[in-house]
Amino acid sequence: RLIAGNWKMNRTAMETEQFLGQFDAEMGKAELLICMPFTDLYLAEKYLAGTGIKWGAQNVYPAEKGAFTGEISPGMLKETGCSYVICGHSERRQILCESDEFVGKKVEIVLAYGMTPILCVGETLEERESGQMKTRLLEEMRAALSGLSLEELLRTVIAYEPVWAIGTGETASPEQAQEMHKFIRTLVEKVYGFDIADNLTILYGGSVKPENAKEIFSKT
Repeated sequence: RLIAGNWKMNRTAMETEQFLGQFDAEMGKAELLICMPFTDLYLAEKYLAGTGIKWGAQNVYPAEKGAFTGEISPGMLKETGCSYVICGHSERRQILCESDEFVGKKVEIVLAYGMTPILCVGETLEERESGQMKTRLLEEMRAALSGLSLEELLRTVIAYEPVWAIGTGETASPEQAQEMHKFIRTLVEKVYGFDIADNLTILYGGSVKPENAKEIFSKT
């Protein structure tokens, strides 16, 4: 089980240091992960190392180095102790026009550097209302996962995050989330077999709050 928080473009380094300096989480049966802005990753290493809580990045550029102004390489992330990297969050797909193929390259390079990619997939409201949500997920998964080995697939986390529920206050019902999780696992099983599908980590994201978390966790 994995519980991951995404800070998005929030918290300056000073705010992060204040927060982590007083952060206290009870470690239970789930692994805890905080994905934060690049500027906070070294602070995470300072305060979270040895706690059992993992830290990760919200993005990566799919190249080892080069003339890519403003981007962050996987090697830079690895050096901060980063163990997870979000790939293809819907905000980047929608606002920055990242293609399925480009996201797939991110997944590959994160794996190559020994980190765990969190592949985000999900449909827009228009795609859900037109019945195209499963087709959309299939396209996103095929572009990112088709070239992976069994070992690489098991090291990959898939996050079902419906675009219409990201930052809108709307949340997929536990039943809707469960349906899409089952669909994802079934797709993987058809290609890689039951054992791989059964051991795959699948998250749900989209306006999860203390008020609805328990009900969502009970389903997914």
